[in-house]
Amino acid sequence: MNDPAPVPAPAPRRRARLRAPELIGKGGWLNTGGKELTLADLRGKCVVVDFWTFCCVNCLHVLDELRELEQKHSDTVVIIGVHSPKFVHEAEHAAVVDAVERYEVHHPVLDDPELATWKQYAVRAWPTLVVIDPEGYVVAQHAGEGHAHAIEKLVEELEAEHAAKGTLRRGDGPYVAPEPVATDLRFPGKVLALPSGNFLVSDSTRHQLVELAADGESVVRRIGTGERGFGPESFNEPQGLAPLPDGRIAVADTVNHAVRAYDPATGAVETLAGTGRQWWQGSPAHGPALDVALSSPWDVAWWQDRLWIAMAGVHQLWTYDPATGTVAVAAGTSNEGLVDGPAAEAWFAQPSGLAASGDRLWVADSETSALRYVERDGDGGGDGDEDGDEDGDEDGFAVRTAVGTGLFDFGHRDGPAAQALLQHPLGVTALPDGSVAVSDTYNHALRRYDPATGEVTTLATDLREPSDAVLVGDDIVVIESARHRLTRLRLPDEAVRVESVAHRTRRAATDVAPGALRLDVVFEAPKGQKLDTRYGPSTRLLVSATPPELLAEGAGAGTDLGRDLVLADGVTEGVLHVSAMAASCDDAPETEYPVCHVHQQDWGVPVRVSASGVGRLGLVLAGLDA
Repeated sequence: MNDPAPVPAPAPRRRARLRAPELIGKGGWLNTGGKELTLADLRGKCVVVDFWTFCCVNCLHVLDELRELEQKHSDTVVIIGVHSPKFVHEAEHAAVVDAVERYEVHHPVLDDPELATWKQYAVRAWPTLVVIDPEGYVVAQHAGEGHAHAIEKLVEELEAEHAAKGTLRRGDGPYVAPEPVATDLRFPGKVLALPSGNFLVSDSTRHQLVELAADGESVVRRIGTGERGFGPESFNEPQGLAPLPDGRIAVADTVNHAVRAYDPATGAVETLAGTGRQWWQGSPAHGPALDVALSSPWDVAWWQDRLWIAMAGVHQLWTYDPATGTVAVAAGTSNEGLVDGPAAEAWFAQPSGLAASGDRLWVADSETSALRYVERDGDGGGDGDEDGDEDGDEDGFAVRTAVGTGLFDFGHRDGPAAQALLQHPLGVTALPDGSVAVSDTYNHALRRYDPATGEVTTLATDLREPSDAVLVGDDIVVIESARHRLTRLRLPDEAVRVESVAHRTRRAATDVAPGALRLDVVFEAPKGQKLDTRYGPSTRLLVSATPPELLAEGAGAGTDLGRDLVLADGVTEGVLHVSAMAASCDDAPETEYPVCHVHQQDWGVPVRVSASGVGRLGLVLAGLDA
């Protein structure tokens, strides 16, 4: 009997390749021991370039997604962060150095304050991941979150392919850890005044809570192991703190995607809400609190017999009801932006600070550089919205804006609220006279908004990245996060005069032709996966514009990742807001419940209408745009 002919090995998967542009940035390199890296230094490695900015919660999610890949493939993969700022403060080199330590970035980072490399790689959104093969060619691009699984599959392909070709180089990468710095706190996030007169501080970078004496300096105790974890003695970058009616303290355990309860009397830590996993589109958004995933809860506040949660990761406010042990969405659609109205229809952008004050819940909405509030619909509207209860039904809540205009306008300007500007505020504190103090983080200032007069003033400056504040008698104690300390200030009788500064997000506009514009979101399912259509369409596309009049046709939601838009006559510039989601599952017909993955991203694309502009706008969710 003749032996069967040998089965030839499958040919390597053919993929498009583009020569990778050089990595350049005026701010230089971090985490390399002072060495300037080039792509030539990285030959032989699978390189993942992560375009990020430290204000962006989605970028922080991706940093966490990449940690496992970074560890598992440490001898073949080099992750390179390219810090590409949105806000003016993020272009300061010292701020990037702080952020790299704050978020425990353990790979080289290129500081690119002028977006030079961003432009060379034609990046349009934060975060974006670009994969470069060991020979220096771009082989994939992914925008948004949820791509770690696909990138790991691609890395495994590249490892096998280039090991066979002899072009894979194993060994240590170029990362050099910086020297640790000894301080009692390290990038603290939020602060709470305890009944004893002491302070409880979330020491975010060290994954602990720290109780300080009334002097704000002496350490009384530390709660937590100091290592990332989700056990009964562990936290993961905790942030917001709020007292509960039973005497315990609610903790926004941000990177654990959970809300915990700390009992000062016993030292016990219990999980109130969250599973330890991140919420994704399509997951339950209400139900038993321990069965529903959360997404980067950043602050908490007790108001209206509920614990309100600033869910920064999905641009919403949620509530936890201890009486029923349930959570639910209270406000926000999960779309990113600034839209007021009935709570269920409002848009937020990374809400990061909460403060309850009577019939209002104040919100520091960081990515829109806005101060907003929630109230019972029909309670007025006053300074933020003059049309009263027309925005929703009288039994619900409404969202209104006191200061701020949207995602792209920010600065430091006092005066009437309609013209005033903030820059990425992370905290808000209710004051006894009905006004609120705003921790105006990227302006390094403490601001005040008075609803009675509609005026914004500056209370203090030269506060390094203030992220929260608490009243103590006639003083206000501010967290200076980037100075790793609490600072006590006397509330001033008069405002500090500052020079007004206004900014817009620094991204070049895309020139588009007038009239018809084809929008294509590129999505290629990872190898071994396919779009999941078992229960209907597996993709979603939502399109809107600022101003809304920019689009004559094409706004709204749909299931196709391509759409024909029509730009209105007479509107010459604006921003296209595009939100895309695709769900892909393992292509395993024999498996009843294959593993599935959600890929999603929001883009804000500045456009300028020009006769010489393009008629097609391509946005890459995953793959390469041919």
